[in-house]
Amino acid sequence: MMSTMRLRCLLGLGALATLLATGAASEEILHRERSLYRNIVVYEDQGLRCMSFGRNTLARQSCVSLTNRDELIFNYTRMIMASLYLNPAPKRILIVGLGGGTLVHAFQRLAPDAEIDAVEIDDAVVQVARKYFGLESGPRTRISVEDGRVFVKRAQRRGEKYDLIVLDAFDHEYIPEHMLTREFLIEVRSLLSDRGVLAGNTFSTSKLFDHESATYYSVFGDFFGLKQNNRVILVRLGDLPAKADIVRNADLLDARLKPLGIDKAWLLPQIVIEHDWPAGTRVLTDQYSPSNLLNSGR
Repeated sequence: MMSTMRLRCLLGLGALATLLATGAASEEILHRERSLYRNIVVYEDQGLRCMSFGRNTLARQSCVSLTNRDELIFNYTRMIMASLYLNPAPKRILIVGLGGGTLVHAFQRLAPDAEIDAVEIDDAVVQVARKYFGLESGPRTRISVEDGRVFVKRAQRRGEKYDLIVLDAFDHEYIPEHMLTREFLIEVRSLLSDRGVLAGNTFSTSKLFDHESATYYSVFGDFFGLKQNNRVILVRLGDLPAKADIVRNADLLDARLKPLGIDKAWLLPQIVIEHDWPAGTRVLTDQYSPSNLLNSGR
């Protein structure tokens, strides 16, 4: 039988990691409901508690260890923590897309003095995250039930600035297409503080891959692409830091990140500049964002 650690390494698809069919015998269903936006299932299996948005399968949108709440289970969540190598002390953090609140919890632990805004369109997901995954809010952590792009537009009008923005909004298929476009990324860029960092969770294999690359490049210029099962795109407003600065920050953060299951020897080699999409790749825009067609049959 596949070991638990091996299984977790394969389950890095984050918001859309799909593996377990409903007939797979070992899971225990804790909660099931149909919200306004999706089917939500909470179940336990092989030492993990997971949230699924799947219709016919128990996909893994978010998982926590039953024995170590701090451990990051998915590769993509560990890769997102590389954002701290670009800005090790963010004071204001925005997370678009909640799931079980894994990233909120991680940043609460790593940056206890930071103000965190987390945005989730589905109030049912928020309530499930509170009840089953230990999501906590308070004076420094605010949870907003709102479409992510609407939140960004309103924050833009208020002149809000964030040192770190994480884009992790998924439905049961992929990123909503209105949060894939150049116009949306321009809106997000306007919320970044000086040297602010953006981390975007995407697929590593998809017909959208080159289009996403071209779209991010059209807004930010050069970016880092970290790839396992997912791809995490990292950008910093202004320019990317030198490798020596990244290594120095990794050394400073190493002891704090290890309890989350993050090894700098695993993470650092993935931080490379991407520029390998074909010339003339079409940028995704509000007028051209056929994500359902492009992402089918990935």
